[in-house]
Amino acid sequence: VDGLDTKSQHSNSKSSFTLSLSNVLLIIIVFLLKTIMFIPFLNNVVEKKGIDNAKIIDELKALRGHALTEKDPLVVKVLRLTYEFLKENEAFDVKAQYEEDEEGNEYPIELDDKDNLLYLLNLLKNAEHKVNREELKDYRNSLKSELY
Repeated sequence: VDGLDTKSQHSNSKSSFTLSLSNVLLIIIVFLLKTIMFIPFLNNVVEKKGIDNAKIIDELKALRGHALTEKDPLVVKVLRLTYEFLKENEAFDVKAQYEEDEEGNEYPIELDDKDNLLYLLNLLKNAEHKVNREELKDYRNSLKSELY
């Protein structure tokens, strides 16, 4: 009888572990879907209404909340600095992208505010990609230097 109870308890704890693991997977999937949907939504808002829109700041804050759960400090920081910059400047004239001439001199790429923000949002769509991470670091550094 004791062996039967132990087996039954072990079986129950194993199924509750499986349930917990499936809950975690479900949470991750929901998070990824929300993140995947947020960026195209933001792209659409920026495309249609430009950057002078309070909704963009609210959506960036919401996206940052999702990024916090993913524990990607670079993305979290870039999102916070981006909405702070937009709020403070009502523009997104951040000089974060540079091109190099034949002699190795770097010059900022001139982008209008809307295209600049759209470019950043596209980097965030695939933030784990090596090249995108480097460009996100450039945005982070430029935003920090211009804000502080």
